[in-house]
Amino acid sequence: MAEKRRNMHSSAYYIDGNTVRRQAPAPDYSQTERIEKERKERLRREKEEELRRKKRAIRRRQERELRMSRSYVVFLTVAVAVFGVYACAYIRIQSDVTARMRKIASLESQIENLRADNDEALKRINTTLDLDGILDEALNEYGMTYAKESQLVYYSVGDEDYMNQYSEIPDK
Repeated sequence: MAEKRRNMHSSAYYIDGNTVRRQAPAPDYSQTERIEKERKERLRREKEEELRRKKRAIRRRQERELRMSRSYVVFLTVAVAVFGVYACAYIRIQSDVTARMRKIASLESQIENLRADNDEALKRINTTLDLDGILDEALNEYGMTYAKESQLVYYSVGDEDYMNQYSEIPDK
């Protein structure tokens, strides 16, 4: 009886009323495992094939993007040539500006030297003139006198620094 109970619990059938059902065959796990392995292998191969297709497509796209058409090469050549012309013109202008700045500095230096020479000559002239001696000579030898108030005529000068006299000053 104990054997029967063990067999009952280990079998895949059960008793329902007074009839015994037919026992279903036990699944062949080796076949299920094989089918599962084949399915996994097939999925792996499909993934690998899909990955290879994607890599090929990416490689083709990259090659197509890296290829340069003639029009693009011509465009780049023209762009580089225009850039070169502008760069040369800029360098030439910069060198002209530098040369002119040097010339201006040289001329300013010459002007400063001439001013210094003029100031020196003016000082030398002022120190060599004896204004008191000239006054004495004008008064004593040439009979010159100081102007009287009645002899002074005042003129107003506009925005200019000086006035030119083109005729005799009329008497009052």
